[in-house]
Amino acid sequence: MAYRNKTYVAFDADSDIRYYRLMTAWKQSDYSEFNFCNAHDLTNIWQYSSEETIKRSLRERLLNTKIFVLLVGEKTKFLYKFVKWEIEQAIKLDLPIIVVNLNGIRQIDNNNCPAILRDKLALHISFNNKILQKSLEEWADIHSKYKREGKSGPFHYNQLTYKGLGL
Repeated sequence: MAYRNKTYVAFDADSDIRYYRLMTAWKQSDYSEFNFCNAHDLTNIWQYSSEETIKRSLRERLLNTKIFVLLVGEKTKFLYKFVKWEIEQAIKLDLPIIVVNLNGIRQIDNNNCPAILRDKLALHISFNNKILQKSLEEWADIHSKYKREGKSGPFHYNQLTYKGLGL
């Protein structure tokens, strides 16, 4: 079995790639310790490969994943071919899931969150480097604890947590 040490980021590459690029800039500028893989950088695999080949490559990346991050924009819930499949795989692999709302909402956004995640054990946060870093550092352990306790459903940080981070 592969060693799980990566953060997998899924998103709508057509509409929301600028947010992913901003995350990479945060990582480079503040030397954050999290390491994430862009499922959309598969060196030409998207352009020349079958859906089956792409999904096989994505699954390999998911097998090396410690935590799954989903950037949720206005169109994310409508993406079935790859994004929904990635979410399904993350759930099957029992990966801790962080749902990042690109519209600033700090808890589950029932209007934009993909239906498959609405009742799943997942942390819902706003798009901000400080809260994302905190989530990446803490959620895997909290997720494991909650699973052992039989908890499920959407979770979010309270306002005091955001305030403590200066947000």
